[in-house]
Amino acid sequence: MVKMFFSPARCFILLLVFTFVDAGRILWRLKEHVRQLQVQKAKQHLLTLTPKGHQPLLHVKEGRIQQQLDHFIRQDHRTFPQKFFVNEAYWQRPGGPVFLFIGGEGPLFEFDVLTGHHVNMAEEHGALLLALEHRFYGDSINPDGLKTENLAHLSSQQALADLAVFHQFISQTFNLSSRNTWISFGGSYSGALSAWFRGKFPHLVFGAVASSAPVKAVLDFSAYSNAVGSSLMNEAVGGSEKCLSAVRRAFAAVEAALMAGNVSLVAKDFSCCKVPEDRNDEVELLQSLADIFMGSVQYNEEGVLLTINEICDVMTNHSSQEEPEPYHRLVRLAQLYRSTSEEPCLDISHEEALKELMNASIHSGRPAARAWTYQTCTEFGFYQTCEDVACPFSGLVTLQTQTQVCPKVFGISQHSLPGHITFTNTYFGGEKSPMHRILYVNGGVDPWKELSVVHDRADGGEEVQTVFIKDTAHCADMMMSRVTDRSSLRRARKEIEKHVSGWLKTAAQEQVEKKQSDNITS
Repeated sequence: MVKMFFSPARCFILLLVFTFVDAGRILWRLKEHVRQLQVQKAKQHLLTLTPKGHQPLLHVKEGRIQQQLDHFIRQDHRTFPQKFFVNEAYWQRPGGPVFLFIGGEGPLFEFDVLTGHHVNMAEEHGALLLALEHRFYGDSINPDGLKTENLAHLSSQQALADLAVFHQFISQTFNLSSRNTWISFGGSYSGALSAWFRGKFPHLVFGAVASSAPVKAVLDFSAYSNAVGSSLMNEAVGGSEKCLSAVRRAFAAVEAALMAGNVSLVAKDFSCCKVPEDRNDEVELLQSLADIFMGSVQYNEEGVLLTINEICDVMTNHSSQEEPEPYHRLVRLAQLYRSTSEEPCLDISHEEALKELMNASIHSGRPAARAWTYQTCTEFGFYQTCEDVACPFSGLVTLQTQTQVCPKVFGISQHSLPGHITFTNTYFGGEKSPMHRILYVNGGVDPWKELSVVHDRADGGEEVQTVFIKDTAHCADMMMSRVTDRSSLRRARKEIEKHVSGWLKTAAQEQVEKKQSDNITS
């Protein structure tokens, strides 16, 4: 039996630990910094409302439900506490809609029901705001939950079942009925969950917004690095062919120096914490350098590090008569990263990276990284390799080097990974992902668009609802509006609002028609 309890929302946390895992540790830290910036902006926004008499935090309640650990084995009665937030500030009782923000691979916080584009739309439509944390992330985990044997219950299938149970009990708690139309929202992995929730449970959620949603699993995600390269030469956001060429030459020079045995010199130039001891350490170094570009492109203009325009300025422009080689420009870029992140040296120890991932304590420095790495091994892949000739970084970052984490950390055979990817795509649709009343939103600069839905029509002729923002990056549409937002982003948000409004009108009309039909029948 699922139990639920509420408590007043805790004080707003300004700085929080929020990690994802993609390719290397620098990209994890850049993503962590993005989350920190989001929290800072949210708090600043809330502070501006207080003098005007608005105190939105008073309307937020934090709750826990005891979810079944395994929804698919009914004889297993073990449970875990799953955190959620409710914001009733804008809800027009009793018939107002419900906007569900779905948590992804990290902790959930109050601001997920306090700020963002979905919150703005909730205010406009009088919606009840909800946010559910993903199992095995944040506080939604048992004390021993990150041990490998317990991670067997961490999957997107179980997460969707969590959402279905959450829907049922929220409906009971707030006395909701069919007149309360549910719309789900999510970005990145949670964007995929938003689409899949609508696809698997269309009777529970009427429409879904899926921002930057990788709904297609892929083992070798070489397209990611290639897309980063394309963005680095996109003139609309400050890139150029000269920039991409400089990046290619810089990585070729680093790789050549390592191959020539100049390991100590390279370590000194890039201020590594230690001299690479073997090829694994060298790959960590090359991946870390690539992460600077990946993070800057993925979160372009979000203030995470440098914009594409700024990074290309470092790699191409010169202020003296003697133009430095691309290698030294890359050294300068690494220095800028370390000064911004306040890291005394560049950590390139592969052994330490594995130790961090093998730490099963929920109090470890990167619990979310361990959980998400497990999901990449068992469900999604998403390994950002550089074996394709179009990749602008180092070809030493191969599928073999990326996937060796699975057997080393979890005992999962590399040979089993293709089967896991195939199952995920078969279960959710892959290339034929659910389309009906699902709005896929993607940015032209975002590498993750390669695994999302960007076309306006499916192969079978079914109309697909998409919004494509040619010059924005990852999940840009979900953020609070800013005066510096591009005009394309402002237009995209208006288009998203139009779709959501249309769904709510359709739902209302269907309810009227059903009521009329019931009256005639009776």
